[in-house]
Amino acid sequence: MSSTKTLARVLAIAGSDSGGGAGIQADIKTITALGGFATTAISAITVQNSLGVGAVMSLTPALVRAQIEAVLSDIGTDAIKTGMLADPFMIETIARTIAPYAVPLVVDPVMIATSGARLSSDLSVQRLIALLFPMALLVTPNLPEASTIAGFEITARDQMETAARLILDKGPQAVLLKGGHLAGDRIVDLLLTRAGAHWFDDDKIITRHTHGTGCTLASAIATGLGQQMTLLDAVTRARIYLRRAIDLAPGFGAGHGPIHHGHPFQAE
Repeated sequence: MSSTKTLARVLAIAGSDSGGGAGIQADIKTITALGGFATTAISAITVQNSLGVGAVMSLTPALVRAQIEAVLSDIGTDAIKTGMLADPFMIETIARTIAPYAVPLVVDPVMIATSGARLSSDLSVQRLIALLFPMALLVTPNLPEASTIAGFEITARDQMETAARLILDKGPQAVLLKGGHLAGDRIVDLLLTRAGAHWFDDDKIITRHTHGTGCTLASAIATGLGQQMTLLDAVTRARIYLRRAIDLAPGFGAGHGPIHHGHPFQAE
């Protein structure tokens, strides 16, 4: 893999998780653990813990834009990652604000929390697809999100590539379709680019402590891209980092607990 020595600047645009396992909190921990420098623009404040989401309050699009501009006009960035964007007008504002910056964009199309709570409206999903997908180097949907985007329920591995191709047709340069919701004792993820498909296949880690895994994976990939790793190398390292973080989860909370973002990590 490419060197990870560069202190890459990674801007995370996402919601705050009071439980510390997902959202901006997971982004900052992940970027830092992988040798990057995290900057943020908070899009929403959530009231949540391992048991679920109690409330969500979106910040104004103007305030989110101001955060982004403050970072980019001074510190700059080598990659951008977006997470929960629940307001369609905010998505429009973010797209306009980051459009002039030619850096890798990773879009995690957060629509449904690990607990099952719906986090985005239909109009927000439409705006995300129309405005941010065409700007993205990579989008990282899980199966429920991909089912919403592709327009059919994905219940088997042979449906994943069909769905990923439909998502790729919506404008991103690549799609990482995460297969963790499939039944069985294996976890399969599909990285699809216009050059071809690459499958990842691992033993499934049986645990309830998976809160924030999507946020973590997307931020880890963005960090690698900011460090000028290839997309495949960035995804490969991110999956290794995430699997170890799940294995070493601290066991906090009575529900879907957080993973261990700060574990000692050295990529092979």
